Amino acid sequence: MKKESRQKESLGRILKYMKKYWLFLGLSIALAVISVILTLYIPILTGDAIDYIVDKGKVDFTYITPILKKMVVVILITAAAQWIMNVCNNKMTYNIVRDIRKDAIRKIEILPLKYLDAHSYGEIVSRVIADVDQFADGLLMGFTQLFTGVVTIIGTLGFMLSVNVKITAVVVFLTPLSFVVAGFIAKKTFSMFKLQSETRGEQTALIDEMIGNQKIVQAFSHEDEALESFDEINERLEKYSLRALFFSSITNPSTRFINALVYAGVGVFGAVSAIHGGISVGQLSCFLSYANQYTKPFNEISGVVTELQNALACAARVFELIDEEAQVPDAEDAVVLEEVKGDVDLEHVYFSYEPGQKLIEDFNLHVNPGERVAIVGPTGCGKTTLINLLMRFYDVNSGTIRVSGVPVKDMTRSSLRSSYGMVLQETWLKEGTIRENICMGKPDATDEEMMEAAKASHAHNFIKRLPKGYDTVIAEDGGNLSQGQKQLLCIARVMLCLPPMLILDEATSSIDTRTEMKIQEAFGRMMKGRTSFIVAHRLSTIEEADIILVMKDGHIIEQGNHEELLQKNGFYAALYNSQFAQS
Repeated sequence: MKKESRQKESLGRILKYMKKYWLFLGLSIALAVISVILTLYIPILTGDAIDYIVDKGKVDFTYITPILKKMVVVILITAAAQWIMNVCNNKMTYNIVRDIRKDAIRKIEILPLKYLDAHSYGEIVSRVIADVDQFADGLLMGFTQLFTGVVTIIGTLGFMLSVNVKITAVVVFLTPLSFVVAGFIAKKTFSMFKLQSETRGEQTALIDEMIGNQKIVQAFSHEDEALESFDEINERLEKYSLRALFFSSITNPSTRFINALVYAGVGVFGAVSAIHGGISVGQLSCFLSYANQYTKPFNEISGVVTELQNALACAARVFELIDEEAQVPDAEDAVVLEEVKGDVDLEHVYFSYEPGQKLIEDFNLHVNPGERVAIVGPTGCGKTTLINLLMRFYDVNSGTIRVSGVPVKDMTRSSLRSSYGMVLQETWLKEGTIRENICMGKPDATDEEMMEAAKASHAHNFIKRLPKGYDTVIAEDGGNLSQGQKQLLCIARVMLCLPPMLILDEATSSIDTRTEMKIQEAFGRMMKGRTSFIVAHRLSTIEEADIILVMKDGHIIEQGNHEELLQKNGFYAALYNSQFAQS
């Protein structure tokens, strides 16, 4: 029952997308009716022509020639109608696919980070790309063959009734067998295609993970384990695909067998009727043609039903993504931060990623405008989590975070995030030129401003050595650039924007010591007068910070400047001395 309701729900959603393209839909149905009627008219003309063939060598061309001319005109009009119908179907299908993908991407843009952190990127990509492609194939077949098939069945019945009621009754009597067979198989296929689609997404996720981290896989000799995981998923995909294809492949032979029974029944009954003078030989020929045309759509529709099962299964997965709960939207009266003073307050903040697993508890902090706040502590103490809360990538469970006196929940996310310049340990560069990557946060920057930012970040020298300098195109995530070079470009990007507040999360972790010293000087100039949050493991980089927060298990256990914390001879002093014990 749950499966059927999911199918109905998916079908209902697809029909909503189709509403925008009702003109194409209406035109497609009208052209389907025209092409079917004309196609069904051809057997009548053929039967009339046969009746004018009296005997061998005795053909009445006086009557046959006009019939043949009429057949040529009908065939040309039918071909034109079918071509325009296919154009309409393609237009409608790929517009719907475009709209679904657009909705999926828009939803991904507003999904909370906790969803993206909990799902593999490959699986999400599989839903938006592979599942939507499968859905498009099924939908296109549905539009192309379903309309024509249904109209053909109805039209053929009408024409057959006008020729001979008794023979038509034989056809109608045997018809329900096709529905019974097709219906039985259709019920089996949906679940199989659903499993196939889910497993294909799992496989895409694994391949994406392995290719993206191939160096790590090889460095730790993890190839055999990766292959074992792939083989296990691949075998499951093979099993589900074979089952899905088995049920879908027996549809056509089963309905063809029923169709053969119908054709044989018409042939026997019609021949007996012709012998007794009930119908002419031309009418019998016409009837056999109709019987063939009448049963053919059942083959096509049964195939369409199978494809639609696959399409609905894929659509259900895409709609699951689209229906995921989005992040809490900005309030209608949300404040747009314009003049950011730079003071930040965290009052009684509680936060955890998973209920029951405590992380940050009763966190309190006041930062004055222009202060440099360094955050240190062991791995897992909550340093990066604090950055996520400041940027509102995650919302606090309770408590308040204020910027310039305004709670972050009462301001727009875009204005909050544009107030921060962030350089992370993990670099991200888009596919495009060096120029486009540096100017991402300030597209209207002049060449002089861009180069000044590159020089300040010490990226200018290596950029000039590239084949086309600032116009060099790099692949996604930096291509062949070294990790340090990618980091310098990310730093240049922030230096160009110069927002009122900065977040530096291990920003110089991938840079050599000599360059790091120069970058620290540039950071020093950049941070002057700007509120800055610095996450660092190398404590030498934060000695000049105004406040150093020492975190452990989500709590601030020590707070003060470098000299004060060394004098306390506590946790910070132990960390510092462990790094400089040999110096």
